[in-house]
Amino acid sequence: MSKVKRRKGAISGGHPDTVRAAQITLEEGGNAFDSVMAAMVASSITEPVLSSMGGGGFLMAAPAGQDPIIYDFFTQTPGAHAAKDGRDFHPNLCDFGTTQQEFHIGRASIAAPGAIKGLFEVANDLGRMPIHRIIEPAMVLAREGVTINAMQARIFQIVSGIYMSTPESRAIFASKNDVEKLIGENELFTNATFADAMDAIAHEGEDLFYKGEISTLIDADCHMGGALRRKDLETYQIYRRAPLVSDYRGATFITNPPPSSGGLMIAFAMALLEDVTFTDKPFGSFYYLQDLAHLIALTNQVRIEAEIYHLDPVDAHDVLLDPELLDKYRAEVLGRPSARRGSTHISVIDVDGNTAALTISNGAGSGYIVPDTGIMMNNMLGEEDINPRGFHNWIINTRMSSMMAPSLLRAPGGQVTALGSGGSSRIRTALLQVLINLVDFAMPLDQAIHSPRIHIEGTRLDVEYGFRPEVTLEFANTFEGAKIWPEKNMFFGGVHAVGYDGDRKDMWAAGDPRRNGCAVVLD
Repeated sequence: MSKVKRRKGAISGGHPDTVRAAQITLEEGGNAFDSVMAAMVASSITEPVLSSMGGGGFLMAAPAGQDPIIYDFFTQTPGAHAAKDGRDFHPNLCDFGTTQQEFHIGRASIAAPGAIKGLFEVANDLGRMPIHRIIEPAMVLAREGVTINAMQARIFQIVSGIYMSTPESRAIFASKNDVEKLIGENELFTNATFADAMDAIAHEGEDLFYKGEISTLIDADCHMGGALRRKDLETYQIYRRAPLVSDYRGATFITNPPPSSGGLMIAFAMALLEDVTFTDKPFGSFYYLQDLAHLIALTNQVRIEAEIYHLDPVDAHDVLLDPELLDKYRAEVLGRPSARRGSTHISVIDVDGNTAALTISNGAGSGYIVPDTGIMMNNMLGEEDINPRGFHNWIINTRMSSMMAPSLLRAPGGQVTALGSGGSSRIRTALLQVLINLVDFAMPLDQAIHSPRIHIEGTRLDVEYGFRPEVTLEFANTFEGAKIWPEKNMFFGGVHAVGYDGDRKDMWAAGDPRRNGCAVVLD
């Protein structure tokens, strides 16, 4: 973890060049919001499987001296379903090594994206720089190239079938050494078409994508087997939401509210923990892991019992944080021993105390490249995790739910931490464990992030390497299905965070090594 006396700011993210784009923007006079947007655009080149301007996300924005606000620029379902005949929607099996997962791709998997509109609205509302300057670092990376590191090469191999699924995608992502294979480690990745398109959008405005020539191209292509139409792009809007705020042992947790579920699930788990003490259960002990596992399992259970995906967002909040429901689950936590996609996160603080936490996702990518843009569109309508009603049964023209939970933690002494994670369903368990580490165990930020984690999905327990072996075995034996991982792994999320003390004399930053995290404090 980097720590110096207060200077220009702190940044953490999932790739050194993502962080560098944010750093350049701060050093050239931008604020935290310019910086985080510069990093978001750059991540389309540096982390192209995890991020795309054809996807969407959320920004937790905390302007200095003002109340935090969430910018919701996540994906929106189209206004009609794709016609059954000729529907372009097909499975693709992704190999994670220890397991395989089926993703659905094609034009019928594409939802209306919000990343470009989010870029413009955040910059206009909160930034200091014009769009063309914000995107400049990304344009340089796209034209000059980024060397594929081991982490990105591994992610590419997991989704190779998606990124080699169409001629247009192969033209961008295939290896220059062997066009029959996906780009690999140590190869130079470029996307000059993306740079040209973003340059045009920066100068002509967001309407080029949502109402102009690019939307016309998308509409024409999606008439061939897709659901997305120009009208869906024309009517897409950003939602500015009041965050979900809850107290935890004297600290204030501020997170992404419904309709997304990740922040709500974390707040629910923290509320259950209010009557649990870890003072006699050291981190990594059997009894600590037992309580943590039971808590995660109960949080999974309440997702099903409360059926929050079928509720209005406000109703979901009221159901999950209802005192009677909390009392019921609290009693279970205390009363008996306990025998569930691709995204990336960026956190930034500037010298004035403006704070930004942004999480973005493209799903796994649809395989469809918008003509003449180098932009791969999302496959959110093909993501099983966020389509609980089943494929092609989604509610039309509605904001999709997500586990993404960019958040703030304010400690009683004035210390502020901005954090978030990639990792699909693991986002909420990764963030919960980091928060417990910070508050209950008073760990420094880097230790809180680096410490080993667990995850529970259904009846399966995953235990990350790093706990004492004898404790791990004893704990795993309390589950019918348990996997003990031999290493720290990206499966367990990627929490990237920054923080500062009450008077902002000190700042710090920590990236998650599980996802190639990079952190810098500007001197």
